[in-house]
Amino acid sequence: MGSNYPPETNTVLSNVDPMKRPFGRLKSDAGAALLLALWALFLLSAMVIAWALNINSRLAVSSNANRVLEAEAMASSGADVALSREISPSSPNLHRQMGAGESYDVQITGECGRLNLNFLTQGEDPNKLRILRQYLNLKGVDLNDLDVMMDSLLDWVSPTKGLQHLNACPESDVYHPAHAPLTAVDELKKICGWAEFTSKPGWDEDFTVVGTCGAIDLAYASRDVLRALGIPDDFVDRFLQLRQGPDGIDGTADDAQMDQQTAFAMLGLNTAQLQQIGLQNPVVFKSPNAVFRILSAGKSGNVTRSVEMVVQKQVLGVGHPQVFSWKEL
Repeated sequence: MGSNYPPETNTVLSNVDPMKRPFGRLKSDAGAALLLALWALFLLSAMVIAWALNINSRLAVSSNANRVLEAEAMASSGADVALSREISPSSPNLHRQMGAGESYDVQITGECGRLNLNFLTQGEDPNKLRILRQYLNLKGVDLNDLDVMMDSLLDWVSPTKGLQHLNACPESDVYHPAHAPLTAVDELKKICGWAEFTSKPGWDEDFTVVGTCGAIDLAYASRDVLRALGIPDDFVDRFLQLRQGPDGIDGTADDAQMDQQTAFAMLGLNTAQLQQIGLQNPVVFKSPNAVFRILSAGKSGNVTRSVEMVVQKQVLGVGHPQVFSWKEL
């Protein structure tokens, strides 16, 4: 479309100073400049926000990494404290607050209160095997499954190859019993017939394979372990009530102090009864050079890390502890 102005007028307008042009054209140029400025400001703001978010993310990652490191240090510190010969399960030094958000909490339990699978199967002593069978029965294992589990376990630990127990699973291309003592409780998962039992939560809480643990230490045995010894429930409950004290927790300051004679009396066990049911050798109370399981939980802020180890604090009078296992949880 042509201009509404005469040609000579357009020529005159084109030579006019921009600042003196018509107001409508000046307003259009200013609007375009403002849009460009706003767009540049938006891009700059987006870049600043992205940079700030990136810095914040890195700070969060760094902070969490520091918390993890501090929690691990707290757990290791608690474990180190627990290794001291002067520290008992009820010592207040096992629970310590360090600073505003750092702490460790340690639990010490007797490892020999558990059922030592190698000890109970060694020599296939019927009295010791009866304890393991009774324990599995208390845990709800069916009788038919129990026979398979027990015989397969005996095959697994037996040094003699070629001889198979009646209910044991036969060796095959895919199943090879070790014919050696168990090296870890988790090895039960490899033994025929044990898959269902070992899939349950907490299945390993009453088992051990530590060599120095033989006779079951009544000072640390659980209720099911005590019941597996053939001790009546009312005697077991009365004994645990006394052993754990008013708070119902082992290893605290209110636990009753007793010797082996008192413990046996509380459980209704005298020498004649022990001999009759074959328990004289498989049980003891607070054996010397006891083996302990130490669980140390370290905390920093909302981050928690744990260390679990099985140790013998004093070996034949030597002050150096012997560590059987160490695991970070």
